[in-house]
Amino acid sequence: MRKTLSFDDVLLEPQFSDITSRSSVNTEVSLGEFGSLAVPIVSAPMDTVTGVDMAKSIGQEGGLGILHRYNTIEEQVKMATAVSESGKIFGAAIGVSGDWFDRASALVWETNTKIFCIDVAHGHHTNVRHAIEVLRNTFGTTIHIMAGNVATLQAFDDLSDWGADSIRVGVGGGSICSTRIQTGHGVPTLQSVMDCAKSNRDALLIADGGIRNSGDIVKALAAGADLVMLGSLLGGTDEAPGKVTSVRGKPRKIYRGMASKEAQIDWKGDYRSFEGVSSTLPLKGPVAETIRDLETGIRSGMSYSGARNLTELIAKARFIRQTNAGIIESSTHVERM
Repeated sequence: MRKTLSFDDVLLEPQFSDITSRSSVNTEVSLGEFGSLAVPIVSAPMDTVTGVDMAKSIGQEGGLGILHRYNTIEEQVKMATAVSESGKIFGAAIGVSGDWFDRASALVWETNTKIFCIDVAHGHHTNVRHAIEVLRNTFGTTIHIMAGNVATLQAFDDLSDWGADSIRVGVGGGSICSTRIQTGHGVPTLQSVMDCAKSNRDALLIADGGIRNSGDIVKALAAGADLVMLGSLLGGTDEAPGKVTSVRGKPRKIYRGMASKEAQIDWKGDYRSFEGVSSTLPLKGPVAETIRDLETGIRSGMSYSGARNLTELIAKARFIRQTNAGIIESSTHVERM
């Protein structure tokens, strides 16, 4: 039985750096003919994270917003139309059952959406293969197909071979995901990234789940991820569509897993298996501030490894294990005022 690594289990060793300014660090990621992102950040297709305002704002900051699919086809088409007027790159989520193909077709023909996220919890599945193959056979290379989620190298290779352009890596690591508790299945996200980064396929690797700060983003990128997908770090911002509520007299926004009971009841009127929970997050202000803070941390992290771009970061990164005592030392540990 092998041991696996989570984000807290490792640190990156600082190395010699001749980078004199963080502005000289390049965080750009290419999506080929579909454009490029100035920052390697993708917003999760959750109904409390990515609606029109989030997709527009994160696009303005150089990231990629994926519009959630928990609505009617007509409602999602309206969302995509509203975002496309901003002129920024965006994507839209679809499923693998029901009206998924009608939804994809409407988005292509009525809004010219180019990036599609096949959004399911268990991506190494025959239904995902079918959806990828149908989309590719119908629309060819005129669309970018993002698929997942997966946890293993075999799954990553299979989705790439089926036709995925980018793959979400991480099962059960999200802050409001209970997959590992409910099903007993999952792999720590960092370990999945390390494993999937060994692939010789061309699909982009998107680390998804368990990322709590810019340090975790740097670790994921150093381990081989091309992009990171964020949920809770973006939830609670002004642009997140979560409802504002009051908890012990303080305003907070709803943040919930799309496999939670609450989300399923709102979306389908009932629930079956649930692998997520509903919670709240403190209000954080404009998402632009969050993205800029994360970008600053990413650039600083890359400079600590002497890396001017993401390719250099992967090549230069040296991971070390830390003990439980090291984890405590790594966190801030002064008494807060």
